[in-house]
Amino acid sequence: MIGPPDATNWEGIAHWKPWRPEEVSTVLQGIDIPWCIVGGWALDVWREKETRPHEDLEIAIPRSRFSEIRQQLAGFKLFVVGDGEVHPLEAGTIPPLDRHQIWVLDEAANTWRLDIFLEPGDARTWIFRRDERVHGPRSHFVAVSGQGLPYLKPEAVLLYKAKANRTKDEFDLACALPPMDRTARSRLRAPLHS
Repeated sequence: MIGPPDATNWEGIAHWKPWRPEEVSTVLQGIDIPWCIVGGWALDVWREKETRPHEDLEIAIPRSRFSEIRQQLAGFKLFVVGDGEVHPLEAGTIPPLDRHQIWVLDEAANTWRLDIFLEPGDARTWIFRRDERVHGPRSHFVAVSGQGLPYLKPEAVLLYKAKANRTKDEFDLACALPPMDRTARSRLRAPLHS
């Protein structure tokens, strides 16, 4: 995954000022597609407290429902991200199948607001994009917080984070692993040892 731009400047935008989870929930209010907060923010929504600064906000949706979220975000400009490149997603086009990341630009504020991951699966089934053998009922991998925010459960978040060796991922693992129950630990362990 490409992180948010730092010194690199795409389309004249050099920074992120992401929405907070409750703000993206408001932006997506009324949309009838399965979505959930992922990444570091998902762990903080699960813990019900912010444990570290977040340079972006990521959500995941089924790829098959992209046109609906695009319509919901009609007031923003969308960009396809991958292999170190960021390209505008022209109106009426869909992201290439080999790209799963979309950045949302708030042109009025001149800042990036949201990172959307296009995932396999649907409203009933969650599928790990990096290994589709890892899958199950969506309810096993996605929960809803007391504030009504859908989030990817820690075992699935940590599965994605296992790919990188970044300080923030190590911090997230150290904070999330101790309170995880036996079922969650088992769901995390099985794919890592296969």
